[in-house]
Amino acid sequence: MSEDGEQDEPRVVARDCVVGFHYELFDADGTPLESSRDTEPMVILHGHGNVVPGVEEGLTGRAVGERFEIDVPPELGYGPRRADFSRRISKKHLVHAPKRLRPGIQVHVRTEQGVRTVTVLKVGASVIDVDINHPLAGQTLRFAVEIVSLRAAHPEEIAHGHAHGPGGHAH
Repeated sequence: MSEDGEQDEPRVVARDCVVGFHYELFDADGTPLESSRDTEPMVILHGHGNVVPGVEEGLTGRAVGERFEIDVPPELGYGPRRADFSRRISKKHLVHAPKRLRPGIQVHVRTEQGVRTVTVLKVGASVIDVDINHPLAGQTLRFAVEIVSLRAAHPEEIAHGHAHGPGGHAH
């Protein structure tokens, strides 16, 4: 705490900090998979499981302006690929389904936990068989990261377990 009672701003990423960062995601062969560079930075409440564990570990102790890479093995990323992780679901649970479903494509499914990305294995008249592993399960991933902002979290953010955007929260 500072002399005026305000919470001091953190110098490095630690639990209960709100950290903003840009990232580029690559597979083990270096193929680019995703990037935040053309959008707003990702903003998370650090230490609350808002990103995969390997990224959270890699952010710890870093400062604004740092650029670095984090190699994330499956067990600290999206988990190992499970061969028995398939389900038969009704097509009515699909979100914005493509006109032509075929094995190998990824679709979004409404679940009790929210929308989830799955891979189509087999297509029937009213049902589809899907692989419910995360599309990146079983892969070692590389994240190229640049930290762009850092601040102390507000008590409400800590209580809710996630960062709030400008103007508060929307839940």
